[in-house]
Amino acid sequence: MAPSGERILEVRDLVKHFPLTQGIVLKRQIGAIKAVDGVSFDLHRGETLGVVGESGCGKSTLAKLLMALERPTSGGVTINGQDMTKARGAELKRMRRNIQMVMQDPYTSLNPRMTVGDIIGEPFEIHTDVAPKGDRRRKVQELLEVVGLNPEHINRYPHQFSGGQRQRIGIARGLALQPEIIICDEPVSALDVSIQAQVMNLLERLQEEFNLAYIFIAHDLSVVRHISDRVAVMYLGKIVELGKDEAIYERSAHPYTQALLSAVPVPDPEGRESRERIILQGDPPSPADPPSGCRFRTRCWKAQDICAEQEPLLEVRAGGHLSACHFAEAHDVIHA
Repeated sequence: MAPSGERILEVRDLVKHFPLTQGIVLKRQIGAIKAVDGVSFDLHRGETLGVVGESGCGKSTLAKLLMALERPTSGGVTINGQDMTKARGAELKRMRRNIQMVMQDPYTSLNPRMTVGDIIGEPFEIHTDVAPKGDRRRKVQELLEVVGLNPEHINRYPHQFSGGQRQRIGIARGLALQPEIIICDEPVSALDVSIQAQVMNLLERLQEEFNLAYIFIAHDLSVVRHISDRVAVMYLGKIVELGKDEAIYERSAHPYTQALLSAVPVPDPEGRESRERIILQGDPPSPADPPSGCRFRTRCWKAQDICAEQEPLLEVRAGGHLSACHFAEAHDVIHA
């Protein structure tokens, strides 16, 4: 769905450092894990922002910060002009209604001792003004129907459903409070490929129907492409490239993005032969001790002295979108 242009979420210079301590009784801080380190972006109504990167790059920590499940070290998260990072108590509870999450693993994110009706209806117990008590069963059945499940199965337990059906239950729970934003934290990574497509189609239909904005977190660029309007590529706690999906996929400018794209499977044999495969050397550095300057320089084939001395800014570079690289060049990617 095309975004309406109305900005509903602003993230500015968001930082989350987890302290590293030494000692059992007198704990002394000896460092910090820089999980998220200066992330900024906007989200518009009806838009999907894909967030991609390797495991450990800070994607899930970012999701927790946006949900106020973690408090940031610094920076701000503003929803409809209100700073969520400063909200407490009843005000935070009210603001959380506008931003909900669909978890990664449908097998562990649902309480096995609760019926589907209780799971989907739990938000109504917390936000009692959303649905009168006598009307909650009907509301839950409507939500089951919206996500393509049988409303008569309201008294069943999670183990009686398949993985794809369980993820639909998680989506129904996320819709219960009628949020404006849903964070999808790798919602299809634990599902079979055929089921992934069904869940993605469901998310797109719901976005169209309810004018939802998504933050779609994934490590698979091919999955993100089918649902995103814009894509943010993260590496070691920072966004290194940000732009419209066609710009990222067809004219990627950052070497890390180019390496990720080169790893996306291509079914056409001719496409595979004509595409350059980029193999990154070494492992990502520790977020407790990131490299000076550009964090990607230790694995980058373009790295020069300036990369160790000066951190590149995330600004418009070759390719016409935001990229954080001193030597960013638009890179045509061959797709099947």
